[in-house]
Amino acid sequence: MQRIENIFLVGPMGVGKSTIGKQLAAKIGLEFRDSDFEIQKRTGVDIPTIFEFEGEAGFRKREQAILDELTQQRGVVLSTGGGVILDATSRQHLTARGVVFYLHCSPEQQFARTQKDRSRPLLQTENPLAKLQELMAQRDPLYRQVADYIISTEKRNAAAVTKDIIQQLSEG
Repeated sequence: MQRIENIFLVGPMGVGKSTIGKQLAAKIGLEFRDSDFEIQKRTGVDIPTIFEFEGEAGFRKREQAILDELTQQRGVVLSTGGGVILDATSRQHLTARGVVFYLHCSPEQQFARTQKDRSRPLLQTENPLAKLQELMAQRDPLYRQVADYIISTEKRNAAAVTKDIIQQLSEG
C-alpha cells in the first residue's frame, strides 16, 4: 500500500463515516479524528445545542475552522460532518491535504440508519426522509467534486467498506 498521510471521509449523515473511520484508522495504523466530536469537545455542548443557540450558520463557521485545523495534521483518518463540503474553502482543504473517500448510500438507507437518532438537528422535521432527499440532491455534486474515490455503504457493514477502502488505497 502506498504511504498515505491523510484520509478524509465525506458523505451524508448516516452513511457510516465515524464507524468506518475508526475501523480504518485501526487497521492501517493512523490516528482517528472526527470533526463533529472535536466541535463538541471544544464547546462542551452537543451539536443540537450549537444549532439552537448559533443556528446552522454558527455551526458551519465552527466546522470550517475545525476542518482547517484537522486537515493540517498528518497521519489521520478524519470523519467529517455531512455539510462540511458546503464551504468552498473546506473543499479546497480536503482535496489539497489528503485522499478523499466519498461514502455514499441512498437517502432511504440514511433514513433507516438515523430515524431514532435525535442528535441530528437537520432531521428534526415533519418529513426527515424528504429532508435527506433534499440534502442529497444539493450535496451529492459537491461530494463528488472533492472525492478521489466513491464507495457505496448501501446495505453493507463497516468491515466490508473498510476492506474496500484499503483495497482502493493499495491499488493506488
